Parts: sequence; C-alpha cells; structure tokens
Amino acid sequence: MSEADLNAIKKRMLGALDVLKNEFAGLRTGRASANLLDPVRVNAYGNEMPLNQVGTVSVPEPRLITVQVWDRGNVKAVDKAIREAGLGLNPQADGQLIRIPLPELTQERRKELTKVANKYAEQARVAVRNVRRDGMELLKKLEKDGKLSQDDHRRRSEEVQKHTDETIKKIDEAFEHKQKEILQV
Repeated sequence: MSEADLNAIKKRMLGALDVLKNEFAGLRTGRASANLLDPVRVNAYGNEMPLNQVGTVSVPEPRLITVQVWDRGNVKAVDKAIREAGLGLNPQADGQLIRIPLPELTQERRKELTKVANKYAEQARVAVRNVRRDGMELLKKLEKDGKLSQDDHRRRSEEVQKHTDETIKKIDEAFEHKQKEILQV
C-alpha cells in the first residue's frame, strides 16, 4: 500500500466528515441560517434548481430569513418550494421579497432535531468504518499477493486504524457541538 493509497483513505474519511458538517448546517437550531434553505429545490424555467440560483438568501435578523427573488415570475414557485420542503416554514411573499419568520423551537422539537443529528453522525461513523474496512481488505490482498510484508501490513493497518479513530473522534465532537447548539434555549 503506497502513500497515495493511505492519502486516498484519509481523503475518503474526511469526505464523510464534510458530508456530516453539511447535513448539520441544514439542521435548524434556535437561530436563522441561510444554510437552512440549502435543500430547497425550485421548479423554475422548466428545471429543478437550488434556491440560491433563483434568488438571494439572507438573514437580516436572528429569527428571519429573506429571499430576494430575481425574477418576479418565480416568486410563487419559490414560495411553494419552501412550503413543500418539509422544513416547517411558512413564507410570506411581499413583491419579489419573501420573508420567512422562524418560530421558536419547542423542547420536543429540539429533542427530535437532536435525534436527527445523531442519525447523521451515525451515518458518518458507518461511512468511515466502511472506508477502514476497504483499506484493511486492500492490505490483506497486497500481503497475500506478496507485495507487502507482514511487518508493513501491521504498520499500515495501525495507520489506517489511527486515521479511523481520529476521524470518528472529530465526528463525535461535531455531534456534541451541534447537540449543544440545538438544545441551547
């Protein structure tokens, strides 16, 4: 196993962490965030488009998100897309500006969001473990084919395990941070 293979394994593990951080960015906490609308897809110009390609998303206040729609003909489509995105938001159109007030989170909703965050973190851990498994299988194959000595196999296995442990630790830290953010009243 070359350094390039180890770097590829590291890169795949960090990719799982990046995906987790993007998932967490879309989870609603007590504050408004433009990232909250990232999963919204608008049916405009005959295509499904991300919201940020039909308007400017901004956060003027802690409990308000606004979308300045560029084309007046897309205002209704944007409004509909936000309502149907399953985010529990109720947009209010005012000309080409759509205001989206964020209601206060209930304690019950905060607990639900924590469970969702935990699910995302567990998916990331599983992804990292799958990368580890792939790396270990590659090492076994290389040793079996005679391209790697037993000592090299053991040393490389320890490196892969070390990267796995570090990445899972980062995932756990990201989850703890998000959990505190969600439960903060």
